[in-house]
Amino acid sequence: MLNRVVVAPSGFKESLSAEAAADAIAAGVRRVLPGADIDLVPLVDGGEGTALALAAATGGRIVTTAATGPVGETIAAHFALLGGGDTAVVEMAAVAGLSLVPHGLRDPGATTTYGVGELIRAALDTGVRRILVGCGDSGTSDGGAGALQALGARLLDAEGRELPHGGRELTRLHRIDPTGLDPRLTEVELLVACNPYNVLCGERGVARVFGPQKGATPAQVEELSAALENWAFVLTRDAAVPDSDLRSGPGTGASGGLGAGLAALGARLLPRFDVLLDHLDLDTRLARADLVVTAEGALDLQTPRGKVPAEVARRAKLHGRPVLALAGTLGEGAGDVPGVDACHGILPAPMELAEALLRASELLTDATERALRMIVLGTRLPVQAEVSGTQRPSSVR
Repeated sequence: MLNRVVVAPSGFKESLSAEAAADAIAAGVRRVLPGADIDLVPLVDGGEGTALALAAATGGRIVTTAATGPVGETIAAHFALLGGGDTAVVEMAAVAGLSLVPHGLRDPGATTTYGVGELIRAALDTGVRRILVGCGDSGTSDGGAGALQALGARLLDAEGRELPHGGRELTRLHRIDPTGLDPRLTEVELLVACNPYNVLCGERGVARVFGPQKGATPAQVEELSAALENWAFVLTRDAAVPDSDLRSGPGTGASGGLGAGLAALGARLLPRFDVLLDHLDLDTRLARADLVVTAEGALDLQTPRGKVPAEVARRAKLHGRPVLALAGTLGEGAGDVPGVDACHGILPAPMELAEALLRASELLTDATERALRMIVLGTRLPVQAEVSGTQRPSSVR
């Protein structure tokens, strides 16, 4: 019997928030199991919705402020003060996320994290002792250079002129002057919740892996890769804390290299789920489930590399719980995510991306219903049956 269903999805990028995805899945579950106890656990990975979710989970509040957006305009942004008052959460996507970059301006060599530094400064103004920066859903690839500029560092070319914003400008970086950095940075604990698989440079560097998703052409990818190589070299020489591996250390490529920029200031780069999920008591809730349903925009070879469905499945399996994963697209490796017992795409037929994004909630609800009906059917089938006087092989379900 499926009496308790835990719904623990991520958001669907540029379509559904984690909360909206959880609500859509719950609607599908209720069509099949109207009497089930549904526990909604919308999950954040450091990207969009992180500040709001953690503020809600801890009894904190959201602070709104103006800041510089990814293409240089002033926007309304926010950060969270968690319950207790000593920790602020700066969600980089709230001020430098991909959703804030108009489609016609999607060039990760030009966008900036300057607003992230402004939010960190605003958090410092509240007197907190700890600042947690959530990395995810970024529209930038400037290595965190903009954030450091907002915090007081000067990035200079060979003639001593300040560099303008944008990752491609880092090819001209000659020297960093850190003397103007906000002195309060040394008085707080700076933590970065990030995907440890993301690194700044090399063949798996952030420009090559994520640059095309943010609008970079192949030529721009190579230009940006070279710029970040130079950034890593100069940043390590002029500003980094001792023994920092800013080029290929775990998490240095988070949010277009923001991880590297903040690590140079002494921030600790931590696996995002270790930092974020403890606030949601996820393990206790999974342990009580008869079925766990998770979801994300895509399920593929990248999923085991720090994505929400893989983390949910890993934790659910510690308690022996079955896991169903729903996704907008099922790519190569979708059926091989450790801990996921079954996966199901939400599209009932081929359709244009714009239509799929617009109808995402409806599609997710309908797909949940289809998948649950198959699961319920499976629970009604005999575990073993006789076929021509012999027992059905155990591999047949």
